[in-house]
Amino acid sequence: MLDWLGYRKELIGRIGEIGKLSPDTLKGYQTLSGAGEKTGHLDAKTRELISLAVAVTTRCDGCITVHTGEALKHGATREEIAEALGVAVAMNAGAAMVYSARVLDAVNAHGSS
Repeated sequence: MLDWLGYRKELIGRIGEIGKLSPDTLKGYQTLSGAGEKTGHLDAKTRELISLAVAVTTRCDGCITVHTGEALKHGATREEIAEALGVAVAMNAGAAMVYSARVLDAVNAHGSS
């Protein structure tokens, strides 16, 4: 397994480098990341649980380490995190079913029955 805390520290340093090389890219990302916070419709813990589920579906280790720390900071329990991850697993399986149907549709379009 990864050294998640060391990885997070190294990752944040590298992102800082990107910010120096391309400040508008980092600023744009920060604007997107903070947009939900401004509406106040979801609390921070819920946003972080969603972020963890999305991190799993997009296979983003950096997202996992950052949002795990944030979820815990905002009071998420191991059980809540596990439930959010269960949703991610279900969605991935569901997405595979939907895209399997698309493949069969493509087979039909190509003339095979």
